[in-house]
Amino acid sequence: MKVKCTWIIAAVTLALILLSLPLLSACASPQAKPGQVLKIGMINPATGPAAEKGRVMMAANVDGVKYINDELGGAAGYQIEVQALDSNYDTAKVVTIVKKLMDDGCILFTTAASAEMSAAKDAANKAGFPGISCFSSPSLYRPPAHIYGQTPDYGDDALAFANYYMKNIWKGQGKPKFALHLLSNPTGYGARDAFKAKADELGIEVVSIDEHKDTTISEMESLTRIKGKNPDVLYISSTPKPASIIIKNARELGLYPGITIGVCHAGLTKALIDLGGSDVVEGVYGTYPTVLWGDDVPGMTKMIEYCKKYRPEYEGNADYMGSWAQSLIVAEALKLAVKNAGYDMLAKGDAASWKTVESQGIQKLNGYDVGGLHGPVSYTPGDNRLDKFNRVYKIVGGKIAQPSAWVEAPLVKYEQYDWFGK
Repeated sequence: MKVKCTWIIAAVTLALILLSLPLLSACASPQAKPGQVLKIGMINPATGPAAEKGRVMMAANVDGVKYINDELGGAAGYQIEVQALDSNYDTAKVVTIVKKLMDDGCILFTTAASAEMSAAKDAANKAGFPGISCFSSPSLYRPPAHIYGQTPDYGDDALAFANYYMKNIWKGQGKPKFALHLLSNPTGYGARDAFKAKADELGIEVVSIDEHKDTTISEMESLTRIKGKNPDVLYISSTPKPASIIIKNARELGLYPGITIGVCHAGLTKALIDLGGSDVVEGVYGTYPTVLWGDDVPGMTKMIEYCKKYRPEYEGNADYMGSWAQSLIVAEALKLAVKNAGYDMLAKGDAASWKTVESQGIQKLNGYDVGGLHGPVSYTPGDNRLDKFNRVYKIVGGKIAQPSAWVEAPLVKYEQYDWFGK
């Protein structure tokens, strides 16, 4: 009888434990109450001179957040409420938007372009309002403050391409001659600064530096001067529309083919091929931080599903992939912040909330895998680039192809050079 009673007591105890498990699980996972959301802002140049990129990137940001909310239950159980705003690629408008986002209780913000973040960074850094830029330039976060780069920056692009060229393309004697054609904003200046810092170390000679506007319609004059320098390489750090014009003009002058042309990852997208024409841009090299559209990686299927359903016109565009990944990274940072500090610390959307999402979210990212769409995302103290891996591609048969191995971009502390920022 004593043994029987012991078994009965044990069975009852076990039943009580099992019955309590759902309750314990519910207590462990936060459950949002009505009205409890995580507010963020996402800025893209959906109109204006960079609209060929911004429209795609805004769509991907919005679609990515929809996927996170509808299929993943938000970030740590809380829906993400996004203000997706158009900057028109206008720096004055960006400053106004960032101040609005702070006033509206957003706890972090993103930009598509380095030019947007360059305009936003002073106000954001002063307030401690954290931002993540999909496309970046060293000037955004050297020295590090509250702005983060999603992927390798335009300086990293320039160095990755130059290293690839020296190892795989250059067959001549002495130093190859590089001519730089740079968009007159941080997209161009990042490459300029990289070559200025590392050209001697790379064993190259920069023979000319020219700038162009995002509204340029012809660069025949500048390219005629460049042709007179007899360069081996023309490196273009720009967006697709100006880059396509420069490559067209280079062909018209007989400068290309005959030299090697490389472009930064702002320019190496499907839009470059569409705007320039596949025959014109054939053989152009460039860097990009994502895999190819359709590659066999875990995150590809869901991204393509949403793109086909909601934005079929952007299918195959790598900019969609980059901004989709940006939404995933934001959600992961918010999830970590809720887990580490609790929703109440984020709810007010004030300076304390900004500090929390930065220190307990963004800075806790450690090897986060965005479904293999690009390199792993980690914060490293002293280095505000979250993904540090890049690839070199080549346009072949009207498609971006021939990916190189992944290359990790080394940290360059530009602020140690007395000319940086001047």
